[in-house]
Amino acid sequence: MNTSDLLTRTAALATGWLERLDERPVGASATVEELRARLGGPLGDEGAGAWEVVRDLARAAEPGLVAIPSGRYFGFVIGGGLPAAVAADWLSTAWDQCPALYACGPAASVAEEVAGAWLGELLGLPAHASHAFVSGCQSAHLTCLAAARHHVLAAAGWDVEELGLAAAPPIRVLVGERRHASIDRALRWLGIGRASLSVVPADARGRMRTRALREALGDGPAIVCAQAGEINTGAFDDLETIAELSAAAGAWLHLDGAFGLWAAASPALRHLVKGAERADSWAFDTHKWLNVPYDSALAYCAHPDAHRAAMSVTADYLVQGGPGRPREPMDWTPAFSRRARAFPVYAALRFLGRRGVADLVERSCAHARAAADHLAAVPGCQVINEVVLNQVLFRFGDDGATDRILRRVNDSGVAWMSGTTFDGRRAVRLSVCNWQTSADDIARTVEAFALAAALER
Repeated sequence: MNTSDLLTRTAALATGWLERLDERPVGASATVEELRARLGGPLGDEGAGAWEVVRDLARAAEPGLVAIPSGRYFGFVIGGGLPAAVAADWLSTAWDQCPALYACGPAASVAEEVAGAWLGELLGLPAHASHAFVSGCQSAHLTCLAAARHHVLAAAGWDVEELGLAAAPPIRVLVGERRHASIDRALRWLGIGRASLSVVPADARGRMRTRALREALGDGPAIVCAQAGEINTGAFDDLETIAELSAAAGAWLHLDGAFGLWAAASPALRHLVKGAERADSWAFDTHKWLNVPYDSALAYCAHPDAHRAAMSVTADYLVQGGPGRPREPMDWTPAFSRRARAFPVYAALRFLGRRGVADLVERSCAHARAAADHLAAVPGCQVINEVVLNQVLFRFGDDGATDRILRRVNDSGVAWMSGTTFDGRRAVRLSVCNWQTSADDIARTVEAFALAAALER
């Protein structure tokens, strides 16, 4: 079989999967033992035909696939892939470009330049900010906080890239009590351990208490990590006040905007991120609310010199610079080898336009509010949070009942979402950020919870 026939047949498998999303269970149906049996076994001495390999892989993996692109997948703030973005991602795979250097992929490099500028403008970030395409918000935090480390230590007269951290002035990092775990992980990779963290208390909605932050800020190199969209409640820190306090203390302000920063794209929701433009760095995912395929995120930095100093690398064999002064992506990212992530982002932005992005965000939030209203009418259900964005947090009776009801709904295949613990109690977290989610999807999901809850009575 030639390459053209193979890819045509494979495309039919992929489109068939997408077309059956509304019919199949949202969650996986196979156990881990079954998947090991289906996918495992000894590696043969001889190779197999390309179509045989792809066909058998699709058959073996099918019961272990989660219908993440479905409109009834509400777990972990994961969006589905827009058709234009999926198609561009397929092209990106076929083109097999490495955007580390302009010389390796000129079109990929320029696509990063253009799409990065579009996104920055769409989200209200400073025009002079530098950007980097990375795999996810974890890598975006790493990139931003490396730039922050460089900046605050340079201000104290220390060259961390040359001298390391062994004898460097200590860096204090002020973080919210309800921060995402990826912040701590990125700091750990950068040599900033838990002992350097000053944890600022959060209010009942998960927002950093600004009065406590004011009292905690002091002298010396400091980084403040604020949050746009708490992972459980969707609540936003008071970014304007935090920006003022950080600036007055000479601290670097980093913003975790994994999904919440997308509120800036909506005229109706932009007030939630007031003050975000005053941060020094921003991290957010595009595989969430922009609905491009995994893995895709961006890091932005208001201090390009610090960003480049923390990330850039040179070697004799690398071909950097040249006529027209192209942008070298490797100057801004922590990875040499990576996918050309800008092509799907470029396609999604061209497909949606400004109004389409705003509509996607606003429509998702409207569905979340509707879900909360309908769930509140289910006997025994308590909606815990004020729905300010796309997150709905709710529970039933006690912890055991909450976990059992969630398990019944997930096992039914009607919908899938994750459980969580908030204020010491078990809860269900419903996240809406998929372009395919409809009012019918919300109604079917609420009905599944009503039926599951009825079994507790």
